[in-house]
Amino acid sequence: MRNKFAAQLYTLREELKRGIVPVFKELKEMGWAGVQLSALPPGYDPEEVAAALKENQLGTAGIHISIDRLENDLDNLLDEVSLYQTKDIVCPNIPENLRNKEGFQKVKTLLNEVAEKAPGYRISYHNHAFEFDTEIEGKSSLEYLLEPTAENKILAEIDVFWIKKAGRNPLQFLQPYAQRMPIIHLKDMTRDERKTFAEVGTGLIDFAPILDWCEKSGVEWYAVEQDICPGNPMDSLQTSLENLKVLSKQFQ
Repeated sequence: MRNKFAAQLYTLREELKRGIVPVFKELKEMGWAGVQLSALPPGYDPEEVAAALKENQLGTAGIHISIDRLENDLDNLLDEVSLYQTKDIVCPNIPENLRNKEGFQKVKTLLNEVAEKAPGYRISYHNHAFEFDTEIEGKSSLEYLLEPTAENKILAEIDVFWIKKAGRNPLQFLQPYAQRMPIIHLKDMTRDERKTFAEVGTGLIDFAPILDWCEKSGVEWYAVEQDICPGNPMDSLQTSLENLKVLSKQFQ
């Protein structure tokens, strides 16, 4: 399992401004098997990213791509993604003007069209909590987007923190997405009244049964993200990784 732990780079969005190469080197030395590409600095060079991945022998746990680029720059995007040795493209969020019934319907159509145009890639959607504010066809808009049917090509990238934030049980919510979720987002929640972001293994979420389910259900990468860290984000990622290593001993 340890070869499936990836650092989600949104956690390090400020650190990346000092250079992609040194950040990737630190992550490899810390013990991460891969990274999930996100929040790269403006004007980044894809060739530099690819070289830093190769130099540090880091796997690529997919890439987060805005819905605007998926819609308007797909050919260039696919050329770039091919450099990173991954087939996982994830829509990480949608703008507020699409967070309604018609918007979610448009997003579902668009992401399925992208999947049709890019058959060598897997297209996933990463949730927050706002998807539970809109109901479509008798279910939350998230369940509508991720409907596990043959004709729906959108795969899941469930973020367990946001599922819990929405008042749902993360382990129960995962059940329909066996073999439809190549990457999961692991993120913990503080035990205090703030219910905010925490290092994995320090908060409210019980990860052992989630990891057990994932190992049996086709999950290939565990991407650790912490939107806000109390101190140095590298320290938070170190804590999460060490706790995950302890948990992973149950599955050896």
